Amino acid sequence: MADRDDWMVRLFAEHCQELRTAVHTARGRGATLLRTTVADFPLPTLATELERAAAALAHGPGFVLLRSVPADLLGEADASTVLRGIGQYLGRPVPQTADGRILCHIRDTGPVPNGPASPMPLTRAALPFHTAECDLLGLLCLRPARSDGRTLLASAAAVHNAVLDTRPDLAGRLYRSHLFDRQEERAPGEEAYLASPLVTRHGDRPSMRYDRARLANAAHSARDNGPDGARAADRELYDLIETTAASPAVQLELDLRPGDLLLLDNHVVLHARSAYEDFDAPEHRRHLLRMWLARDEDTNPTGRSAGPHIHSVPRTGVAPSDVIRPRSLRGARPGCGSMPPRTH
Repeated sequence: MADRDDWMVRLFAEHCQELRTAVHTARGRGATLLRTTVADFPLPTLATELERAAAALAHGPGFVLLRSVPADLLGEADASTVLRGIGQYLGRPVPQTADGRILCHIRDTGPVPNGPASPMPLTRAALPFHTAECDLLGLLCLRPARSDGRTLLASAAAVHNAVLDTRPDLAGRLYRSHLFDRQEERAPGEEAYLASPLVTRHGDRPSMRYDRARLANAAHSARDNGPDGARAADRELYDLIETTAASPAVQLELDLRPGDLLLLDNHVVLHARSAYEDFDAPEHRRHLLRMWLARDEDTNPTGRSAGPHIHSVPRTGVAPSDVIRPRSLRGARPGCGSMPPRTH
């Protein structure tokens, strides 16, 4: 993939002007982030490119990079409207947190005084390969880091096949249920753990769910009383998944530039991030805007049509609380950046 560019969509001058007009239209109609529709964000010619992008996500490599959203639309307000508007052409935006956030700011928030440690995406640390709890992920780069902070992608199919080829004794463990700690994604009254296989099959297309931190936390919190051999085999499997995803033959490195919008299918692509050094001035620091999307069931290539023997847990984001409580900027529990939540 590194030697090809058919997974890139380059925005030309007419596309950029359409985005500006669409932002103006959405604002003129008073369309909020939660209520924006395709009609509120008209893209006469770019819509065709987004149709091709949706096909590549569903039936192709599972990721697309839209290049060159214009710089004058990368302020937080306009960028939020752009990302939300484009998302309408690809799926249904879903909450990423229990307090109902649809868009999340990914940047180093620093330590919270007298509070818990910040989630890893909100630090400068490396993020290991994982998938998110949604069908599609969108990452819009507003500013890159001073150095490093590369986005890393790996094919779930390649990882799956490597396990089958190199450790067939572990292959069956891909398809049995594992416990995932739901962490901050859990709304009050919901279960603390999600039971799901690491891999389900939908025809020839695998669907992978993987997050080592959540798997380890769930096993620890649930006080896994399984046999030591089973726990050791799971650890071996997780190690193999991560070393395979990070291997040069599988891993694709991307340096996201300002205006780059990365779209990926969480069922078939794992993603990670390398550690980075950032600028001292907050207004220059690395800043990405993240969106989660659920596909409509009738267009979902990883839907439940593959047979009753497959146990597939849908990825439709986080069920939000009925009431969103405003959160103080100072001393707040870390979430998706440090902005107060928008009300519905």
